[in-house]
Order: sequence, then C-alpha cells, then structure tokens
Amino acid sequence: METGKLEQNQHQKPMSSKANTAITGFIGGFFWSMIGYVAYYFHFTDIRPNIVLEPWAIGAWKHSWLGVVISFFVIGIFGMVAAFLYYFLLKKFTSIWVSVGFGIALFALVFFIINPLFPSLNNFSELKRNTIITSACLYILYGVFVGYSISYEHNQHQRPGGKEKQTKSV
Repeated sequence: METGKLEQNQHQKPMSSKANTAITGFIGGFFWSMIGYVAYYFHFTDIRPNIVLEPWAIGAWKHSWLGVVISFFVIGIFGMVAAFLYYFLLKKFTSIWVSVGFGIALFALVFFIINPLFPSLNNFSELKRNTIITSACLYILYGVFVGYSISYEHNQHQRPGGKEKQTKSV
C-alpha cells in the first residue's frame, strides 16, 4: 500500500486570506453583537443590537426577537466590511495596540460620524456612562479579535515556507 495515498497523509489546502478575513469578520460581528445583547439585557448598556435595522427596516418586527436575531446577522455582515478594512490597511501590524486603536476608531465612527442614521441612538453627550464604557469595550474587543486573527494569519503566510510545516509520521 502506498503511503502517499493514505488519508492521514493528505493535507487540506489552507483557506485563502480573504476567505479567512470574511469569516473572522462575520463571526466577530455576530459574536460581539450577541454579547452586546447580553449587556443590554443586564442593563450595562441602553443600546440594543437591533438598532442597526432602524434605517432600513419598516415595522414593529424589528423590535421583536426576530429583529434581534436578524440584527446579529446584519452586524456580522458589517463586521466583514470592517475586517476587510483592517485587512487592507493594518494586517502587517502585530501590536495589540493597533487592534485596540482599530476598535476605538470603529467606536468613534459609529457614535460620532454615522450616529444620525440611527434615530433612537442618543448623541454621545446624552449617553449614560455605563453605555459608553460597555460599548467602547465591545468595540475594542471586536477590534482585538479581528486584528489579531487577521495579523496572525497574514504573518503565518509571510513566514518562509508558508504555513507551519507539518511532520510526517512514519
């Protein structure tokens, strides 16, 4: 029996960097919006994840459980966009502070620049301290998750020989 044809000797091809970026961004957005909903449920923040549906969706359904679940997916898609932004601009940086800064920049983008898109989101000066701190922390954690995942993957591909070499068992 040839050892080259054995299943355990076959290696999967690594996922492309762009596919990895899309998956990382979607999972990051989806996961951290779920954590944001838990924070809302326990009154750490006054902002529900389904606030993202306000500019586009019509009807009361967006305030129900269906709106919350759909908002997780919508935020996941926005997370993909943010992850590609990180990929194209910052993937070469390995410092955690770059990822933290990316999260803070996203927080500033949402709360200062695109704030008018969301009618129920108060101006930054009108938000409670708990809401600001919790939201900033969620954005920072998202930034670190996405930044470290993308930078790690990029640096693994840049190493001589590509991915870590796998040893053959005899």
